[in-house]
Amino acid sequence: MDFYEISSSLLSISFFIYLIAVVFFGAILGKKRDERQKSKLTTIGIILTIIGFIAQVASFIFRWMEAGHIPVSNMFEFIYFFSMCLIFAFLLIHFIYRYSIMGIVALPIAIVLIGYGSVFPTEVTPLVDSLQSNWLYIHVTTVALAQAILSISFVAGLLYLIVKVNQEVRSKETSYLELIMYFVVSVIAFVVLSFSFGAADYEAVFNLPENGDYNEISYTLPALIGPTDSELATTDHFYTGIEAPSFLNGAEAARKFNSLIWSLLTGLVLYGLLRLLTRKRIGAYLQNKFGKVNPDVVDDILYRAIAIGFPLFTLGGLIFAAIWAQEAWGRFWGWDPKEVWALITWLFYAAFLHLRLARGWHGKKSAWLAVIGFAIIMFNLIVVNLVISGLHSYA
Repeated sequence: MDFYEISSSLLSISFFIYLIAVVFFGAILGKKRDERQKSKLTTIGIILTIIGFIAQVASFIFRWMEAGHIPVSNMFEFIYFFSMCLIFAFLLIHFIYRYSIMGIVALPIAIVLIGYGSVFPTEVTPLVDSLQSNWLYIHVTTVALAQAILSISFVAGLLYLIVKVNQEVRSKETSYLELIMYFVVSVIAFVVLSFSFGAADYEAVFNLPENGDYNEISYTLPALIGPTDSELATTDHFYTGIEAPSFLNGAEAARKFNSLIWSLLTGLVLYGLLRLLTRKRIGAYLQNKFGKVNPDVVDDILYRAIAIGFPLFTLGGLIFAAIWAQEAWGRFWGWDPKEVWALITWLFYAAFLHLRLARGWHGKKSAWLAVIGFAIIMFNLIVVNLVISGLHSYA
């Protein structure tokens, strides 16, 4: 039995079930629907989400059986598990608060995460030496669950800002909110772009001289920026001829920079199209749709998510991580970039709780902090893992 193929099929099934669930959650916003109709739509949306979640958990188990170890050892697997934890956190919040409108934001984030994770190599690979420890099970899974619960605070915070930011006049708040919308759209654009070129089996190869030999660098997107001092081997592919800046060190740095440029450019185009279609700021358009969101409820969800996620992150991101670091490298702390950003994440949410409980920061202040906290988590997940080299570069 090919567990890998079963796992991949189940993940695809869960992905499409989540997409269908989003449609039902989105239909709740229809102004012409009465409470009975909205209740039915909510029930269908939740049932579909649960079915999708079960399929994703089954996919995870089959991949575990194929790998022989818990599948959280590379970028694809961690994002895969993180998205699963996010769905679990949403369902948990739903059954506590019975506030299904959270699904309109939480599910699309999980869908984008699954799509983004699929951009990376999905093959099952053996564990490297540093990961052959029981702490892989304890540390990584606890961190993923904690970050997923903390991400629910972003979902709630974003909903709060969409509803409460005054869209009738242009201000710093509307500009910051639009910037958030642009970055979300850019990630979606990058996923769509990567899938499109991946389906077309696009691959441009550069030859990069290294120690008297040539090292091949493969681009899965057209080369707007090429590696420094390299030659395009596949001459029939598009290349602007512009080389990466000299400060971008490492063979893969130029390719990652090229992907970043594509993401921002396609995001700009998609954002512009959305502005043309809606004829208003995206935040203003969504405010009209989310007008019946209860700010007090989402503010409470925001706080509860951080109150639960913070101690979990303390365990997984600091305590368990330090124990594993002592076991693997002979020291509890070494100022590795991943360790530093884990500490920054912990300090930020500790400051949030202090400001919330001691200074009475509620409403918009808390919502903006929740958005910033999620940005820190994403920076840690994407930039620190992919760009900044360190002992955790295996991710």
